Amino acid sequence: MIQLLKIEWLKIKNYNAFIILSSFFALGVVAVNYVAFSVYKNMISEVNAAKMMSSFSPYDFDRTWHTTSYFAGCILLLPGLLIIMLVTNEFTYRTHRQNIIDGWSRKQFIEVKIVLAIIAALASTALVILTALVFGLASGTSFSLEGFSFTGIFFLKALTYNMVALLISVLIRRTGFATGMFFIYMGFENFVSQLLDIWSIKLRRDNTIDLGSMGDYLPMNAADGLLTFPDNPVKSLARGVLPTDYTSVVMVLCAAYLVLFCWWSYNRIIKTDL
Repeated sequence: MIQLLKIEWLKIKNYNAFIILSSFFALGVVAVNYVAFSVYKNMISEVNAAKMMSSFSPYDFDRTWHTTSYFAGCILLLPGLLIIMLVTNEFTYRTHRQNIIDGWSRKQFIEVKIVLAIIAALASTALVILTALVFGLASGTSFSLEGFSFTGIFFLKALTYNMVALLISVLIRRTGFATGMFFIYMGFENFVSQLLDIWSIKLRRDNTIDLGSMGDYLPMNAADGLLTFPDNPVKSLARGVLPTDYTSVVMVLCAAYLVLFCWWSYNRIIKTDL
């Protein structure tokens, strides 16, 4: 596998899309958190209507891991787009066939792509950890690892986005169509998720049936549902009308979807024509 990854690196290290999207993502993680940090520091604390938020400091060390992971999760489509480009290029330029001719098995071809998706999620998580550390230090509070587990949830979310991108890539195989389908699917699932969440609220309000936020039971929204904005006074007030967060159920579903995406992608390559 190490040798296969070295070959993958030779393919992508000088690829402009890899350099540009990776740079945009790295800058985006820092930028989106800097904006949130600045807004809170310079505006929220000055607004009288936000006095209830005065005790809430999102980038204190006991919250920085959670807050940074949440905002970084908003731009995870960039690594997903990169995965789509890297995988579909194999089909566009027929390099996947050349790999097989050179002695790779189909199993090795798809396994190295799955590992590549995992590495991309790990690299994204490492960047989030470094960013959270910087903003935690900037907050002037004492170092703490409380809430550090949210970086693990970020990894799960990043991996979900990457695996969805990989699955779409091996199903469609054309960069333009795969990219379009990635965005269409994200928009469609978010739309359905909102409808399900509204239904969940109505069920709890009218029929005292609490099924949780059903929108979080969809594939990509399962990962999103695990990484929500940190608890704060405003969010606490809303809990009275919102469905219960069944975190363990969502976690199991998220893991199950990841297994499904891997299995589907693997079988698509193993059983279809090159």
